[in-house]
Amino acid sequence: MTRRHTGGICIAAAIFAALALSTSSGCDRNTSAEEYKLVREDEFEGDAGASPDTAYWDYDIGTNWGNNQLEYDTSRPVNVSLDGDGNLAIVAREESYNGCDYTSGRIVTRDKIEYAYGRFEARIRLPVGQGIWPAFWLLGADIDAVGWPVCGEIDIMEYRGQEPNVILGSLHGPGYYGGSAITRRYIKDGAGFNEGFHIFAVEWSEDRVTWYLDNAAYFTVTTKDIPDDGRWVFDHPFFIILNVAVGGNFVGPPNESTSFPQTMLIDWVRVYRKG
Repeated sequence: MTRRHTGGICIAAAIFAALALSTSSGCDRNTSAEEYKLVREDEFEGDAGASPDTAYWDYDIGTNWGNNQLEYDTSRPVNVSLDGDGNLAIVAREESYNGCDYTSGRIVTRDKIEYAYGRFEARIRLPVGQGIWPAFWLLGADIDAVGWPVCGEIDIMEYRGQEPNVILGSLHGPGYYGGSAITRRYIKDGAGFNEGFHIFAVEWSEDRVTWYLDNAAYFTVTTKDIPDDGRWVFDHPFFIILNVAVGGNFVGPPNESTSFPQTMLIDWVRVYRKG
């Protein structure tokens, strides 16, 4: 997904079989291994319009983030707030704001929830439309000291709004990043990811990362899969990011077919660790 933590100027510009739709409710706590123990969770309970819990979340405020995105990410409730029904809504809007033509939200657990290894999962309903780019991902907490991609990045779920039946899981590190990231596309039959909630997760250990959709594994990367000129950098704490970008190198700009506002609804976020 996106890399830097300093704002810039706004700039224009292997397939697997489908899995059954998840029927999990906000009360489910499924993991693929009994030894995992729930250590942190946010169920996003609260009044409509309330901001997410500051014990868990902070905001990245600004624009571009290194991928030529078009939105300005804010901390305003119109972009990031609880919906009153147990969900967090991150809303992309078409509006003029601080020199940009769109606004949205990007929330992070930096300095609040940072772990090395475990299971990270969220139950999400995705938005839809050309140029809409939501993601649920992890970024190395040492990014300010070592930079990207040396800090490492785990994209748990990345999605192009113009491809509502496709998600991507990716790993970025030195020697395999950006367009050369280690990536797997998952193509789903039937209704798109915008038409219902799904559980997106990774299980991460010392020597591997495995991606899950609705509690079924679909992709694994191990230390042996790293290119010869690369380096495994997934050995230190990472923090969580949830965001909805508009435009950018990965998706292109919105067009006349794109309707606004577009909302990513997050039912819950949970972190499990072994022990």
